[in-house]
Amino acid sequence: MQGTDLLWLVGGAALVWFWVDSMRARERAVALCANLCRTHGVQLLDQTVALSNLGFARNPRGRLQLRRRYRFEFTRSGAARDSGTIVMLGSRMETAEMPSDGSRTYESGES
Repeated sequence: MQGTDLLWLVGGAALVWFWVDSMRARERAVALCANLCRTHGVQLLDQTVALSNLGFARNPRGRLQLRRRYRFEFTRSGAARDSGTIVMLGSRMETAEMPSDGSRTYESGES
């Protein structure tokens, strides 16, 4: 196997890992947003959770992980749309904000 073949193989494997990890993180974010909305008596609209920012951050143990910020929309009355954000560090929720809910920020108690 030549060096370029190995490089293509490693690069392809990294892309597949990133795609699978991103899908898993988004599914987790959708579930957490739905639960947060249900807890506060609002409706998550269209199951819309969209990635708005991607970067790296350190977890509480000091390990580097992907930090993803998602935006989601919800409604209280069925007429007006409000938006919130949820930040995932790896597969765990770091924070969630529902600004029209009195500018509340929810933080994960998980380590």
